[in-house]
Amino acid sequence: MLKKERYHHVIEWFKENMPNPETELYYHNPYELLVAVILSAQCTDKRVNMVTPDLFKAFPSPQKLAEAPVEEIFEYIRSISYPNNKAGHLSKMAKMLVDDFNSEVPEDRDLLQKLPGVGRKTANVIASVVFNQAAMAVDTHVFRISNRIGLTNNSKNPLETEKELVKNIPEQLLSTAHHWLILHGRYVCTAKNPKCTSCGITSWCKYYQKASKTVSTKKNNIDK
Repeated sequence: MLKKERYHHVIEWFKENMPNPETELYYHNPYELLVAVILSAQCTDKRVNMVTPDLFKAFPSPQKLAEAPVEEIFEYIRSISYPNNKAGHLSKMAKMLVDDFNSEVPEDRDLLQKLPGVGRKTANVIASVVFNQAAMAVDTHVFRISNRIGLTNNSKNPLETEKELVKNIPEQLLSTAHHWLILHGRYVCTAKNPKCTSCGITSWCKYYQKASKTVSTKKNNIDK
């Protein structure tokens, strides 16, 4: 199957079966989403959502977060992965928002990446979700299943995956496709024991076709 065909069928399936995917992180404004995405690095959205209500109640604005001691921020996020590092990032990020951006989350991805704790993935999430820009954020789920399905050719890193996806997915669908792939990787195409029997895109999945062929070959050898 040509890659162009695979993209077409996979995209059409998601358009029909997951028309309005959204982030599972809880937030009410750009500042809250920025904090939540920083916290979500190597941590589940479920765990982040357990922490952020109290965190946002205590620090409802960049100014309040910037004024808080790092030790106080840490107490609110201690159950998150790498709480020491993230508490420091949040403190420095808030101070930069206040001092350099008038407490407003910037739309420009290059400016976003100047903020402590904000890498390319986080900047793409904010640009995509908050500002509706054509951006493809590549997290562990997107990186893994893009290679597994065959949307990318064994990309070695998230940047290679991002470039390949951006090249092949229509610009107006990039933000939506980001959520398609994350949610599919989180609930169906899991890292261990992917749920192929309940997956709707097996007809175009490189991994499934290869696995099916292997099972068929083994069965034929046993029958002989």
